[in-house]
Amino acid sequence: MMPSIKRRHFLQLAGSTLASVGLSQLDIFHQGNQYAKVLAQSTPRKLALLVGVNAYPGEIRSLSGCLTDVELQQELLVHRYGFNPKDILIVSDKSSLTPKRETILEAFETHLIKQAKPGDVVVFHFSGHGSLVQDPNPLPELLINQNGVVSRVPNTQGLNGTLVPFDRTTGNPDQVQDIMGKSLFLLTYALKTDHVTVVLDSCHSGGGTRGNLFFRAVSSRLEGDNPASPSPVELEFQKRWMTELGLSESDLQKLRSQGIAKGVAIGSAQYDQLAADAPFDNESFYAGAFTYLLTRYLWQQAVDESIGTVFVNLARSTQDVANISGVIQEPILAVNPERNRQQPTYFVQPPTPFAEAVVRSVNPNGQIQFWLGGILSLSLQANQNGSIFTAINPAGKEVAQIEQTSRRGLVATGKLKTGAISAITPGTLLRERVRGLPADLKLRVGLDPSLGADLTAVKAALQRVDRIEVVGSEQSMNYRLGRMTPAYQTQSRQRGGAAVPEVGSIGLFTGDLRPLAATFHEPEEPADDAIARLAPRLKAFLAAEVLKAIGGVDVIKGQRSEGLTVQVQSTGKTGKQLDAIRFLPGTQIQVKIHNTRDRDVHVAVIAIGDAGRMRVLFPYVDIAEGRERVAAGQTLTLPESGVNFPLGAPGLLEIMVLSSPESLRDALKALKEIGVRGGVSSSRGVSREPLRGEDAVDIAAALLGNINRNTRSDIQPTTDNPVVDANRYSVISTVIEVVPG
Repeated sequence: MMPSIKRRHFLQLAGSTLASVGLSQLDIFHQGNQYAKVLAQSTPRKLALLVGVNAYPGEIRSLSGCLTDVELQQELLVHRYGFNPKDILIVSDKSSLTPKRETILEAFETHLIKQAKPGDVVVFHFSGHGSLVQDPNPLPELLINQNGVVSRVPNTQGLNGTLVPFDRTTGNPDQVQDIMGKSLFLLTYALKTDHVTVVLDSCHSGGGTRGNLFFRAVSSRLEGDNPASPSPVELEFQKRWMTELGLSESDLQKLRSQGIAKGVAIGSAQYDQLAADAPFDNESFYAGAFTYLLTRYLWQQAVDESIGTVFVNLARSTQDVANISGVIQEPILAVNPERNRQQPTYFVQPPTPFAEAVVRSVNPNGQIQFWLGGILSLSLQANQNGSIFTAINPAGKEVAQIEQTSRRGLVATGKLKTGAISAITPGTLLRERVRGLPADLKLRVGLDPSLGADLTAVKAALQRVDRIEVVGSEQSMNYRLGRMTPAYQTQSRQRGGAAVPEVGSIGLFTGDLRPLAATFHEPEEPADDAIARLAPRLKAFLAAEVLKAIGGVDVIKGQRSEGLTVQVQSTGKTGKQLDAIRFLPGTQIQVKIHNTRDRDVHVAVIAIGDAGRMRVLFPYVDIAEGRERVAAGQTLTLPESGVNFPLGAPGLLEIMVLSSPESLRDALKALKEIGVRGGVSSSRGVSREPLRGEDAVDIAAALLGNINRNTRSDIQPTTDNPVVDANRYSVISTVIEVVPG
């Protein structure tokens, strides 16, 4: 076994790490000498250990986004959740605490176990490779994802998931010194507090790359198929902790079979899936897809939500991001006890207002540097300069405005636009005031190799469709166009596909090859005819992307924002609602929009399904002028008397609610006019045909043009791109699923 890190040496290493957040080594030594005083404080302490491993040696493929993950978590915990920087310890490639096995374990023991008291808050985050080893005393069952449902399956190979440290190799090809899940269980069990959150952004299902995407997993052995064994030092570590905790092997086995040790554990992917180390902002930076979404969501979280609610929304978002990159990735949440599902994230209600950015420094020349960890990825792509941010005080009130002048990755610089520079200090929170959008937002469509001899013709036909960008099958995409094959049929059935298209038919898939069944036609359909049929549906999908960009929702799916709640539920007249988001075909639904603000808002509601059919649900064709206003504190329930919203065939349905405190004016008029062709009529009480592609794009263009003009009339941004006043326009994007009966 490697020699243990001496306490003083450990604190010396920690001091150089924490110096980056403005603490001297003298500060950390003083802190170390005063542990007893700190632990005697009545206020719960908040401790975090953040581990990130990008650079692996030898034949282990290095990663690109793990250090970004650590930075994302650090900024969030300090500025949104009120962690003291001195209580966050970082072990990473760029830290003096190198992410070797012994260092990670010693950091957990010294920084977390030895300091945490009952009631304190503890966060452990790991970003890096995951793998598998043979467990000498394995659990009889594993959690695994089957057809979208997490279930238990026999652990026939006797495996245990691991975290891969920098120094996993041992010189023995049959052994690795990974940190086993069993060891992590013992460490978390040893903590004296129950307020524990473990976040693991890694996976165990092999490794490799796809296009410009890396996966956070490596094979158990670099050579051969049989899983490696854990190193003797790892097994000795487990024995030591079992002795200290007074646990026999049978005691430990029983505890492990019941679930996690304590608190909340979040994994970025199911046991048998891949976790993406994904590029963002035209590859200017990489991050774990899950960690980036998690931290962005929590920056923007304007209402109190339990970790269970946050996770449901994040799970859908992660799947969307992964789908774009052609990956199946569904996060997993485990809690112990079950009531922890109702606890706030990290067991802490954020003490600061929601925001999207935070000031890092203010130079004497007035240049302001700030961190953009909560910003919509589309907004990052659209603007290097011209975006405007509102600086807020602890009460959430505006004190100044900052205009962005340059950006590199998630770090931007700017200058004061309004207010006093004295109001801007490191740690000042920022909210987007003017959000830039891409000047020419396009839908990215990949071509699947299954098109075979038709691939060239399909590519040429698609390239003639306005605002559609054709990308390679290995690139990130919104949708994939391909032909149904026997292999794809089998895969669809294994994933629980409700309706599987016929072999040879052409249609649309999600990025991870889930077929959108309603977009497929006859097997004999010529490729040119298929493109002519699908082009309007692609335009409808494009319109949906524009609407989400307007609202800054990106791929985050939720039902609540600041001042507005959207609830989709069954009317109880037909069909059935299975849970919060799943319904049977034919179910009549209603949408409840509750305005909790102290001012009126105007709303419009649009729905788009898997088949690429868009409908304007509200305002109706013959609605009285001004009826789209929802008064402060009031609830609008749709549909009103005489109108039905019945759900169709199985698939996903996205319902988008656009709101503004001011009338949407010509945008609403456009919605009403287009609604004659693709909306609903309250007088007739029937649903009309869905909008064709060009009509759907007209909706988006009318809304964006109206919003851009209104924004520019009040604020003078320097960017030429379309802009949105985030104070005046928002979109809540809610996804429900229609499942087979």
